[in-house]
Amino acid sequence: MKQIAVIGVGYVGLVTAACFSDLGNKVTALDIDHKKIEDLKNGEIPIYEPGLKELVKRNIDANRISFTTSMEEALKDSEFVFICVGTPSGVDGDADMKYVASAAKSIAENMHSPMVVINKSTVPVGTGDWVAERIIEAQTEPVEFSVVSCPEFLREGSAIVDFMNPYRIVCGSRDKEAAEKVARLHKPLNAPTLITNLRTAEMIKYASNAFLATKISFINEIANICEKLGADVTEVAHGMGLDERIGPMFLNAGLGYGGSCFPKDIKALSYMAEEMNVDPKILKAVMGTNEARRTKIVERLLEIIKDLNGKTIGVFGLSFKPNTDDMRDAPSIDIINNLLSQGAKVKAYDPVAMEEAAEHLPDIKLVSNPYEAAEGVDALLVITEWNEFINIDLERIHKIMNAPVVIDGRNIYEPEKMKRFGFKYRGVGRGYNNNDK
Repeated sequence: MKQIAVIGVGYVGLVTAACFSDLGNKVTALDIDHKKIEDLKNGEIPIYEPGLKELVKRNIDANRISFTTSMEEALKDSEFVFICVGTPSGVDGDADMKYVASAAKSIAENMHSPMVVINKSTVPVGTGDWVAERIIEAQTEPVEFSVVSCPEFLREGSAIVDFMNPYRIVCGSRDKEAAEKVARLHKPLNAPTLITNLRTAEMIKYASNAFLATKISFINEIANICEKLGADVTEVAHGMGLDERIGPMFLNAGLGYGGSCFPKDIKALSYMAEEMNVDPKILKAVMGTNEARRTKIVERLLEIIKDLNGKTIGVFGLSFKPNTDDMRDAPSIDIINNLLSQGAKVKAYDPVAMEEAAEHLPDIKLVSNPYEAAEGVDALLVITEWNEFINIDLERIHKIMNAPVVIDGRNIYEPEKMKRFGFKYRGVGRGYNNNDK
């Protein structure tokens, strides 16, 4: 059993703390938000992540995890401290490092015994060295420490599974012994482990996210071509994915990527490249293609409804992906604001993101179930592919809509089935799926 401190109880921090405690370690999780900490002490989880509430409760009951706002308390007897704070995009696309800087300073002021400081947050290449400098500058007394980069590869909605079943563990440091200590901390997970230098570990995270985002933008560009040539992008993606060199993951054409990671990480990597006088042509194309997806779905709607002024549009799904309530850079925000700017009225439903969505979209009507979202509307947009929408009663939906128009931004329905039910249907990259012609 190891004593571990985790700074930050957002998606990465709370999952990291809960999972390490479930592996038998003693974990203290810290955050400066007093309400979050009090809620966590009472078993209330500030985010939606399947299985996380039960995991936290089990480890609270076992006295393996505790929560505090005191850095002194968090670091007491801790051998490892994970920095899991936010690194939002700055004005120019660079990562805002103020929370990392604050964490480093607080660690320095409260450390009294040797420890390993681990950057779990996604941080610009070179941050490990920068954090070490911040700690040395702020130390009240010289205490030995090492900095290790151990990037996270967690997907919202399946973060616990990803933590417990990782594809790989990456540990980078100037101090190889410290990197190996962090690797041993992950040994129960039985994953391939890569020991590198600091900057290589940091770059692996950015390069991985950039590649996955590129796959998403690539298949969306293929979808545009499929629509003109009469091919079906879902079958194209399936055929591509059978090739082991390509694989099926991240080849679902739709509305592009969103959330807290891909958008800011691709911007940050592009910014770093340009700072070093490297022109990131592919990254720019990835971002441009992704941004265009959010206007494309409205363009498909306008193929059927020429004028949106005064029309009522129903929306299925608001979070940026299923199994999360995260609205950060969600496609729904840009799409709905586009509809509103053209005079449309919008009512929407999401299984878990309603409270978060209310803050981002105050001018729409949020309803209590998908049938209410579809009732009396002139068209229905599918934005997030929740299972609740996939398994919905389409016959009932057809009856309650004012006009049976469905624009499926996630290809969750089959064009021929929608045609049989009498819908005017548009999918993404489904060839000549204009079944009303």
